[in-house]
Amino acid sequence: MLNFEFKNPTKIIFGKGEIAKISREIPKTEKILVLYGGGSIKSNGVYDQVKSALEGYEWEEFGGIPANPEYEVLMEALKIIKEKNITYMLAVGGGSVIDGVKFLSAAAKYEGEPWDILQKGIRTEEGKGLPFASVLTLPATGSEMNSGSVISRRATKQKLAMGGPGLFPVFSVLDPEVIRSIPKKQIANGITDAYTHVLEQYMTVKTSATLQDRFAESILQTLQEIAPKMMEDEFDYDAAANFMWSCTMALNGLIQKGVTSDWAVHMMGHELTAQFGIDHARTLAVIAPSHYRYNFEAKKEKLAQYAERVWNVTEGSLEEKANKGIEYLEKFFQSLGIATKLSDYTENYEGTAELVEKTFLDRKWLALGERGIVKPEDAKKIVEMAY
Repeated sequence: MLNFEFKNPTKIIFGKGEIAKISREIPKTEKILVLYGGGSIKSNGVYDQVKSALEGYEWEEFGGIPANPEYEVLMEALKIIKEKNITYMLAVGGGSVIDGVKFLSAAAKYEGEPWDILQKGIRTEEGKGLPFASVLTLPATGSEMNSGSVISRRATKQKLAMGGPGLFPVFSVLDPEVIRSIPKKQIANGITDAYTHVLEQYMTVKTSATLQDRFAESILQTLQEIAPKMMEDEFDYDAAANFMWSCTMALNGLIQKGVTSDWAVHMMGHELTAQFGIDHARTLAVIAPSHYRYNFEAKKEKLAQYAERVWNVTEGSLEEKANKGIEYLEKFFQSLGIATKLSDYTENYEGTAELVEKTFLDRKWLALGERGIVKPEDAKKIVEMAY
């Protein structure tokens, strides 16, 4: 097991009806900006619950943060933060809204050009960001309990990551009841996103960090178990609760400690979203199977372990089990209605691999993945395999 440090300061308030507890957590002296996405919170009752919880507070609101939060839109929110002297933010939404608020947390106290935070990878240290909390409405990214964020810029077709220890939410409210109103397409995306988050931290090399492997495998098995129930028309609160908590646990930092991690799938997937606007989770489903096939020799031991422990594959050689693992992974995504080839999403896929290779070279991403096994020319071949 590798050396590690672990600290996660985010308080989780979990369960039905817990949005009301916002008033216990935010001091009455704060001037709050409530930020949300397309407005679904006004039709599913979440907005009214937040409004009721904020009775007696001074607060403003900003809506319209899109999926894959856009820099241009966030700059409009930043103007409000500065003009209205906002001292606290409340993100009400899924990962995109929370990611956007993390950028605003950093930008609100940054004295230079806000784009530098993304372009130059400037970390926000503890105590240096504008404080914020979240009410999660779409389980998927784990952003409600981590300090990472990904922001898109429409003008340059870039999608860049940022973060730092100063960007953890102070608290996050997780009420599984909000899942009642989520379209099945978004639920499928959430399951796929969380599942791939686990794989990025697990599907690397054999490790002596036994407990970490078991944590990861249990999240994968839980997502597989609840997936059929989540895709049914009838709402199942217990399945929804397990879905929501699995998404949070998949990326709150715990399972990544003491082990190597990959994240090359995400870096390639981000480029597909930037170029074609494909849902983030679906780009991961496109890239992951090809990534594992291309890097089969480096990952075959872990792939075989995945097949054995997560899918109960007991027969065959190491290589046969490893191949079964990739096969079952792809079938699982497809069972959710998630296509796993780029050509299923766009007819204009020719040249994408070369574009990804050039982007990796331009950004000096010369050795991604565990042990630096994915170089720009490898990314090109992986994307080609995903056509």
